[in-house]
Amino acid sequence: MKQISRNTDFTKGSIPRHLVLFTIPMIIGNLLQALYNTVDSIWVGRFLGKEALSAVTVSFPISFTLIALALGLTQATTTLVSQYFGAGDMREVRKTIANSLVILSILAAIISVVGILARFSLLRLINVPPDVMELAASYLQIYLTGLVPMFIFNAISAILRGLGDSRSPLVFLAYATITNIILDPIMIFGVGPIPKMGVAGAALATVIAQTLSAILALRYLIRADLLRLGKEMFYFDKRLTWITFRIGIPAGLQQVLVSLSGLAVSSIINRFGSSVVAGFGVGQKIDQFAFLPAMSMGVAVSALVGQNLGAQRVDRVYESVKWSTILGGGITGCVALFVLAFPGFLVSFFTTDANVLAVGTMYLRILSFAYVAFALMFTFGGVLRGAGDTIPTMLVTLISLWMIRIPLAYYLSTIRGLGERGAFLAIMFSPMVGVLLNYIYYKTGYWKRHKLTERSLQLGSVEE
Repeated sequence: MKQISRNTDFTKGSIPRHLVLFTIPMIIGNLLQALYNTVDSIWVGRFLGKEALSAVTVSFPISFTLIALALGLTQATTTLVSQYFGAGDMREVRKTIANSLVILSILAAIISVVGILARFSLLRLINVPPDVMELAASYLQIYLTGLVPMFIFNAISAILRGLGDSRSPLVFLAYATITNIILDPIMIFGVGPIPKMGVAGAALATVIAQTLSAILALRYLIRADLLRLGKEMFYFDKRLTWITFRIGIPAGLQQVLVSLSGLAVSSIINRFGSSVVAGFGVGQKIDQFAFLPAMSMGVAVSALVGQNLGAQRVDRVYESVKWSTILGGGITGCVALFVLAFPGFLVSFFTTDANVLAVGTMYLRILSFAYVAFALMFTFGGVLRGAGDTIPTMLVTLISLWMIRIPLAYYLSTIRGLGERGAFLAIMFSPMVGVLLNYIYYKTGYWKRHKLTERSLQLGSVEE
């Protein structure tokens, strides 16, 4: 096999050093991803008005809901690849890569068609304001056509993270982000033979950029001899598919629960009008940036846990958790203080509308108190995903979102009459419950029983 210098063996060396070196490219990559998603909102919000910004905002929870299950399967891919790599079984690594790409591409095509056909029904389901409906439907229709390249890129990023390589996905994403930034104003406002497309143009720019990132990622896998041209590119293995779904479905259902809860909360907030919807959307965009260090640390700890469990190094798993908690929680705490101090300044990047500014500022002042709790949830969730133990995190998500956040949001906003402020308070409180439940389960140690590599090692020869 051709040696890939960017792969990292996490079973040796300094844990803090591994975390930092792996996380820095992840932070930059997630920053680019957040920027990638935020550029649309900035152009649309500042130049096309609050209705157009609301259209982008209400489209996000729907698109995320449609792709949530597949995102769980990409997490399963990271788990499998990291544990097989930690066990030294490159034969299973290659088989997992090809198999994952096949099943995710098929799933993406199905979801894309279903989402496009059902877009108006989905928008009506979450009480989208009438003045936003057509704009949101046009944005969603074009955005969903890009699901196949989106899934391919996310799958390959998950594969490379499992191999300890967080830098290559960063490079691919950088090209895509630059492409999106360049294409956004061209597609939105029209240049030369390209007509003015408005909100739909922002979606098309995103699809083109996603396609570029997928092509670059596939090219890298082939050149690295991790994916071979020919029939092996379309490899399908029933056993690997079963394992992938066994790990991925609970993780995917967790994502579905998150996204459906987002739809439910959006449905509550959408009743308060387009200004509130836009302000809420801006606040969530800023959240994406605030959570970057902790989210990246959660992905890093997942890769470290997977490789070290595969290598039977449980002692290094505990050390990984300790350091990711210290680093992720500490950095996020500093970010929370900054957001709490300057919420209006941050919101003003997206809009000049006074009402939207007020709502976005209120949202950030409330949610910043929950940032550290979110950070710790990412850490403990990463541990369980790395172990392949995804059912408990799904159950914690069910409790914290569907038994706490949504009922509390409805009660405070409607019955107690607090309006959007009540919904924001509910969003702030729920991760505090979630992190407590995750920590309790982590302390039981049951997750250590979910190693997958014993089965791999019984398959025969290991390729060098």
